[in-house]
Amino acid sequence: MTRSYAIRTFGCQMNVHDSERLAGMLEEAGYTAAAGDETPDLMVLNTCAVRENADNKLYGNLGHLLPTKKAHPGMQIAVGGCLAQKDKGEIVKRAPWVDVVFGTHNIGSLPTLLERARHNEEAQVEILEALEVFPSSLPARRDSAYSGWVSISVGCNNTCTFCIVPSLRGKEKDRRPGEILAEVQALVDEGVLEVTLLGQNVNSYGVEFGDRLAFGKLLRATGEIEGLERVRFTSPHPKDFTDDVIAAMAETPNVCHQLHMPLQSGSDRVLKAMRRSYRSERYLGIIEKVRAAMPDAALTTDIIVGFPGETEEDFQATLDVVRQARFMGAFTFQYSKRPGTPAADMDAQVPKQVVQERYDRLVALQEEISWELNKELVGKTLEVLVSAGEGRKDADTLRMSGRARDGRLVHFTPGEAQIRPGDVVEATVTYGAPHHLVADGELVSHRRTRAGDNSEAGLRPKTNGISLGLPGFGKPPAVATSEEGCAVR
Repeated sequence: MTRSYAIRTFGCQMNVHDSERLAGMLEEAGYTAAAGDETPDLMVLNTCAVRENADNKLYGNLGHLLPTKKAHPGMQIAVGGCLAQKDKGEIVKRAPWVDVVFGTHNIGSLPTLLERARHNEEAQVEILEALEVFPSSLPARRDSAYSGWVSISVGCNNTCTFCIVPSLRGKEKDRRPGEILAEVQALVDEGVLEVTLLGQNVNSYGVEFGDRLAFGKLLRATGEIEGLERVRFTSPHPKDFTDDVIAAMAETPNVCHQLHMPLQSGSDRVLKAMRRSYRSERYLGIIEKVRAAMPDAALTTDIIVGFPGETEEDFQATLDVVRQARFMGAFTFQYSKRPGTPAADMDAQVPKQVVQERYDRLVALQEEISWELNKELVGKTLEVLVSAGEGRKDADTLRMSGRARDGRLVHFTPGEAQIRPGDVVEATVTYGAPHHLVADGELVSHRRTRAGDNSEAGLRPKTNGISLGLPGFGKPPAVATSEEGCAVR
């Protein structure tokens, strides 16, 4: 009998992409996605461990699932991701109704573990300490018909004192360029217009096979893929950012002039305590070079407020860098203690009320800058890739939403045109808000795309695992679009 599944994903883009792999494996094993409000036969929670409330979120969700499981005999619950890697068997001790716990290094084991749990009628916990199979060698059910994640590496070789990711994801493992380009080609063959190259530290890509310029070469190689309109990447580390990457961004037409580069703090003293191997001058120097090569580049960042020992002087240094950098937007976080990280045991933890007050000041400054930058775009015409689920459709204006090439969110009025997610429009900005742009006038143009056709038909790419072991750059090999290769279903 066919069993249904649902996946809830918490955390970063890497987890979102892992969930696409989990969905692909489950469908290959005979499961089908649960429809709407249907109670699934299998619920998978793909967890995050970065924030302090991650544990509460997981066990709160598990608590809510208990009565559902009791009411549906045979239902299974599986927990994976970073928190599963961290807590291991503790999860089934605290929530004995969980059937399977698996870690970040063995997501490919899920179907087997589920079958074993059913057969043995007891929970299965399997956590590996090293990567079993590179996730991209597994099949994937993609979430989007027009935009796709492509992993170029997993793991991280840095030792930031606030971060638990290296201990949960392991040392950096790089894919060969040919494998990456083959996966990109497979997505483009299915109508996908945009890919985001994904890694914990994308611009250290190549360290495993000894080519420190590999990431810039990879960006340039994507420019040779016909039909690929947009390339993004996340996230780079300032210590590994090289001039050749800036040149590749500026000179490769389909690479978007968008850069998300975490700052974390503008204080050199705090950066040293964080074990971030760059200083504010180096960071601002990269931004200066990026803007010299791409004056239209939109920059975003991550900032942590209230790291242990942070003084008012340190915080003012962060505000100074924010003023100089003029980010389009910033993901701002209040420092939270993560057991197992060096920072958790540091002296001079900053009081919560002080952190909150500083956080509010930072957010106010960034919103002021974001609003100023967005207002400068009023009257300009932007190319927008229409998206789904990125903004409420206003009942009065009937607006739709999408992303400009620089990553800005644009709400536009479609008029009488039949526009679908995955189509491309040109719209003229009529209003700039801190977090989005509005384009309420008549559209300049509308291009229907294959991605839009697939969105309208409810089709999503399903890619088989790609692990070709090809060592070089250049034109990617032809990829089959039959059931043996890659198919939209």
